[in-house]
Amino acid sequence: MKATDRKEQTERLRRNEEKWTPTLMEAGWTVIPSVILERQRGLGLDAIDINILMQLAMHWWFSDNPPRPSKRAIAERMNINVSTVRKRIARMEADGLIRRETRFSANYHFDGLIASATPFAQEALETRKKRQTEDAERRTRKRAHLSLVTDEDEDSE
Repeated sequence: MKATDRKEQTERLRRNEEKWTPTLMEAGWTVIPSVILERQRGLGLDAIDINILMQLAMHWWFSDNPPRPSKRAIAERMNINVSTVRKRIARMEADGLIRRETRFSANYHFDGLIASATPFAQEALETRKKRQTEDAERRTRKRAHLSLVTDEDEDSE
């Protein structure tokens, strides 16, 4: 990893510690792309689905090591019935958003969610780029030069 990447990561962590406090950040944190939260309706997800995905993401630290929390643990954290978690996971799997791979316990893969969210992310990036271009053009646009015309100026003409 480059030194600039590490420096940027350290800066991001510091900014998050300013928001959430070092104690909360040190206790653990979870990464989930904003576009998944912003476009949850377009992805066919509701608040319970998002919470389940966040519970799964909490256990996913390396791309080659999929999360494998139990449905019971997820249900207990969310204070809902295990059958609700089971049904929601089955529906997200049927919708192609997550994929379960069963070995000793279920491993969850997010390939479908990533593929489904990518067009929304690309749209968001295009919108951001367009907005940045418009802002840059607005900043470089010549401004009207206003001058004050007084009665004395009119009398001298």
